[in-house]
Amino acid sequence: MANPGYNSAFLRLSGVYFLKICRGFPRQARRPPITNAGDLVLSNFANKRVLLLQGPMGPFFWRLRKDLEAAGAHVDKINFCAGDQLFYPRDALRFRGTLEEWPQFLFNRLSAEHYDAVMLFGDCRLYHRVVPHVLAYVGARLYVFEEGYLRPDFITIEPDGVNDFSTMPRDPAFYRHAALPPETQLPETKKAPHPFFWSAVYAIAFAIVNSAFAWTFPRYQHHRPLNPIYQGFVWIRSALRKTWFGLRERKLLPRLVATQSRRYFLVPLQVYYDSQVVVHSDFTAIPDFLDQVLGSFSQYADPNDLLVVKHHPADRGHTCYRAALKRLSHRHGLVGRVLYVHDLHLPTLLDHARGTVVINSTVGLSSILHQTPVVTLGNPVYNIPGLTYQGGLDHFWRDPGAVDSALFKRYRAWLIAHNQANGSFHQRLAGETSHTGIVWPAWLGTAMGEPLRAKTKRRLASIGPHAPLPANDFGPVLAPETAGQARKAG
Repeated sequence: MANPGYNSAFLRLSGVYFLKICRGFPRQARRPPITNAGDLVLSNFANKRVLLLQGPMGPFFWRLRKDLEAAGAHVDKINFCAGDQLFYPRDALRFRGTLEEWPQFLFNRLSAEHYDAVMLFGDCRLYHRVVPHVLAYVGARLYVFEEGYLRPDFITIEPDGVNDFSTMPRDPAFYRHAALPPETQLPETKKAPHPFFWSAVYAIAFAIVNSAFAWTFPRYQHHRPLNPIYQGFVWIRSALRKTWFGLRERKLLPRLVATQSRRYFLVPLQVYYDSQVVVHSDFTAIPDFLDQVLGSFSQYADPNDLLVVKHHPADRGHTCYRAALKRLSHRHGLVGRVLYVHDLHLPTLLDHARGTVVINSTVGLSSILHQTPVVTLGNPVYNIPGLTYQGGLDHFWRDPGAVDSALFKRYRAWLIAHNQANGSFHQRLAGETSHTGIVWPAWLGTAMGEPLRAKTKRRLASIGPHAPLPANDFGPVLAPETAGQARKAG
């Protein structure tokens, strides 16, 4: 029989050495010690207690802990699976219970340790859906990491929730009059490294370790399929398809720009399992979105216009919608008017498009940056009058309107000041000396303070810090769609 202690130690040791390998490739200049925490935005977390839950695949949360501790915070971490253990191999709590037991476990931990902040990646993951509900009982502040609203050079770290769970105002007047740091105080944006290689390495390593050591966390449930053979296959197929489509489409973009500039609408697709689609939209799958778009385009668009459908690069190894688009084109009488592309240069496509149609993709923000009108069929954080078209899809084809450039400039500056961090989850920015290699938003963490602690004390005093709460106080661990509805209603 396997020795649990030996295997746990082996997993920790493997994680330590894997992190050393991650630090060594690609090689970077040795980082000097951080000696002045007051110069760091993370100094807002000095003397605060921070709990980390699941992070992105890779060593980012391990590095984040070091940055927070350098700024004077006390940091704890909970691991849920062997993959978490690989990238955070030491000094972490391990939750081995069922998904149904998790809310009470979290509540007990928060009550006992009096955390000021909880940080996690993706608020729609299975173990994260219930976290905002539990935090309502203890008053700690939630910080959610996610891929950046302003891609590819930013990541998101936002209080309370991201995407449609965000508490960001949707009133354009707010951004027109909001206080903003002077432009001279906004750091110059550095170009983030391309994530493909390290994303593949981390994902495959996570899947292999999670499979090999699944028995160490026997009740763990992942939010999507995690078979290591399938993961390896997907990344290899993605690399092959990238090469193939790059060669096949190399002459298409110049021809499209030369003959159809401002005579096509761009439809950028999203990853099929993206929570932006599964949770934050009314569509059950990408083909449903395509059916609505093509149906409207066939009835209301100028017959001389084209529709350019662009596959999401992160979905390249998973799906292909060629057959679905062929079927839908025949159904809606659009044969010859729909182009399906994969690796055309997105900024160039945006520059020459008449308009962009998205569910809630962050490509919509890129489109606004390029002064190309956008209509959304979901409710992204940038669905604001003046930034996006408000007249509905059917009218968008004939009169897409224009982007309010001044409003977008202030909106973008507000994002960078509050919740957009310049950098990457997978590789440090060149020249940055912190462990994460991130340039943090200037006003991150400024909402923390005594009012939260007072709220915690009042709430715990009313229910008793050790009193078990009734199960229905937390409710069931919600399915994604129900979770979205509950958060919106709340």
